[in-house]
Amino acid sequence: MSYSYTVFDTRLGWIAIVASEQGLCKLTLPQPAPDKALTLIGDMLPKAVASVSSFKELIAHIERYFEGEEVSFTDALDLRTSTTFQQEVWKATCTIPYGETRAYGWIAEQLGRPKSGQAVGKALACNPLPIIIPCHRVVGRARGSLGGFSGGLELKKRLLQLEASTNGRAPSPEI
Repeated sequence: MSYSYTVFDTRLGWIAIVASEQGLCKLTLPQPAPDKALTLIGDMLPKAVASVSSFKELIAHIERYFEGEEVSFTDALDLRTSTTFQQEVWKATCTIPYGETRAYGWIAEQLGRPKSGQAVGKALACNPLPIIIPCHRVVGRARGSLGGFSGGLELKKRLLQLEASTNGRAPSPEI
């Protein structure tokens, strides 16, 4: 299996992406420097080849997203290293409309496992493709909080505000 990667700068910071022949494997949230982004995909770098051309369309989509444009990410995903439960959680997360949020419990209900909200949170914490699998749209409404986010709550707030303002909605009260 061959892999390719790239690292690029956005208005929010440096992002690294890794893909296999089957699809996207890993994407970092914005980092302050390219070496920080590359460190987050470091486990895959020994078997990957640098290739900006492989990612031109995705880079353009991510840049447009960070400019406040609603973007549909339609790239194939390579999630072979994840569990079936994680894949189910991520698939449900992808159904959350742009500019909206849902609670962990909502995802659990979508999966027919209403008491698995905590397991949903753990699956989201392992999301290898944030932004593309929009885990920032999942909040802990039952506790009145934003929940967690691997990029930190400030970035989560910023992404939710970006989407809310683009979508013509007021940000959620939690923000």
